[in-house]
Amino acid sequence: MHAYRTHTCGELRKEHVGRTVRLSGWVNRRRDHGGLLFIDLRDHYGITQCVVEPDGKAFAAADQARSEWVLTLTGRVVARTAGTVNEDMPTGEVEIRIEDVSVQSQAQELPLPVFGDLDYPEDTRLKYRFLDLRRERLHRNITLRSRVISTIRRRMISQGFTEFQTPILTASSPEGARDFLVPSRLHPGKFYALPQAPQQFKQLIMVAGFDRYFQIAPCFRDEDARADRSPGEFYQLDLEMSFVTQDDVFAAVEPVLHGTFGEFADGRDCGPANFPHITYQDSMLRYGNDKPDLRNPLVIADVGDVFARDDVAFKAFKDKTVRAIPAPGAGAQPRSWFDKIDGWAKSEMGAAGLGYIVLGDDGGKGPIAKFLPQPALEALVAKCGLKPGDAVFFSADAKTERAAILAGHTRTRIGRDLGLINDKEFRFCWIVDFPMYEWNEDEKRIDFSHNPFSMPQYAREKFLNLDKGDKDTILGLKAYQYDIVCNGIELSSGAIRNHDPEVMLKAFEIAGYAREETEVKFAGMLNAFRYGAPPHGGTAPGIDRIVMLIAGEENLREVTMFPMNQQAQDLMMNAPSEVSAKQLRELHIRTVAPE
Repeated sequence: MHAYRTHTCGELRKEHVGRTVRLSGWVNRRRDHGGLLFIDLRDHYGITQCVVEPDGKAFAAADQARSEWVLTLTGRVVARTAGTVNEDMPTGEVEIRIEDVSVQSQAQELPLPVFGDLDYPEDTRLKYRFLDLRRERLHRNITLRSRVISTIRRRMISQGFTEFQTPILTASSPEGARDFLVPSRLHPGKFYALPQAPQQFKQLIMVAGFDRYFQIAPCFRDEDARADRSPGEFYQLDLEMSFVTQDDVFAAVEPVLHGTFGEFADGRDCGPANFPHITYQDSMLRYGNDKPDLRNPLVIADVGDVFARDDVAFKAFKDKTVRAIPAPGAGAQPRSWFDKIDGWAKSEMGAAGLGYIVLGDDGGKGPIAKFLPQPALEALVAKCGLKPGDAVFFSADAKTERAAILAGHTRTRIGRDLGLINDKEFRFCWIVDFPMYEWNEDEKRIDFSHNPFSMPQYAREKFLNLDKGDKDTILGLKAYQYDIVCNGIELSSGAIRNHDPEVMLKAFEIAGYAREETEVKFAGMLNAFRYGAPPHGGTAPGIDRIVMLIAGEENLREVTMFPMNQQAQDLMMNAPSEVSAKQLRELHIRTVAPE
């Protein structure tokens, strides 16, 4: 018999009754029922109930065991009596009559219990992550993550993609976040950067003629943590394709994502296999953001023209962007509900407030309704698709972006409050036609609005002849850029790449980079493009976010094996940490403490 186990703790069934077996694992629960001592033994595969009588030769050794001790138990498999079968456990029809106990390891008093799913402070969970990972929900999530990655890899290979690895030590590049820098010992005063994404390398792979590339790529960004963004590092399904249009990329990615979600949906509806396309402009108007949750049926309407009518006496909305957010059936809500929504907008969104109208059979009611004559009210009803019993809220601001953002958050709040969002669905879409550039109001200059390596949707010669005086034209340019969104969460950004060296130099020049600077920063890519570059494009769905959605979690920490805390610290390994003076001397570095 094997020294540690003949079977796993999730393997035994009724057909094993009568066999003598050996299991090894952790004590999940210990229960003393007076006449019998029960030990639920747990390993990666499951839990088996084991039992010993007080007069059994193994009782004394088993009686010493406590939670999370590691034991090897030998005994005979017996069938449970009809009244004691546990149908919730795969091993619930049998138990082990313990004949021998070997203690492999003892556990000190636990800083957090493994049995059960009690909520514990983040710092405790992260410091003792090895214990946290033993807990059923988190252990299941991490195993799910592995299965999801395996499925994605299989689906990519079946579509003719080849997996390659790209460098971790590379050069710094402006991709929208701070780099993690690594000092060079051999080249004093110079630094490598950890890749924010394998962007340049995957494009170079296309230039090298490999056609369809992918990898499950680690990415490093020195940015603040959020629920849907891990501090420090994350993983993405990085892919690139040659000789493709935007639609070709969509056709390759959709079956991978839709198929993966469908495989693990567990009864949830994954929506159509072909994802709808929504322009950035329409998304900002209809949903108030570029990450729309399409489970929410509410659609925002622009009603500025209604309040601009000469017969409307409500002056607060004059000369402003006004967005209307319908609230179907909300007329039945008490006045306190409307006040609560208005208070939320003021306290949490920093807005002046949210006006509203409640539609009845005899017209509108509410603080704004009296200012709208019947023809204006009818125009509003038609624009918003309202009917008696509905309500409508208004977001207004002199700046269109602020009005849109408040409307978007209000849409989400109302959808949740009214129970309109089905948590048993996955709804995907592509957001397309992003603006190439945006105006940086603080620095009074033009910036890239998305991926700087994207191809503009503009004739080549006309683009090369643009200058800073063409500000309106430049800010109106769209790029072949696209995002995948699922349930209000951005899964990835992608683009058809700018493979033309002159167009690329011009694109960066418009954003304030001198040609000489661009030549230095992107020397590898520009030089490669001058030796024959195919048209190419790709995208990079986030693995962490995919698993978070499939697992039904709201925080990436719950699907990441060893995450950092909100301050980008690894409490278990004490990173970041100080290093010795000798190490600093080898790297030709001195540290300067902040004041």
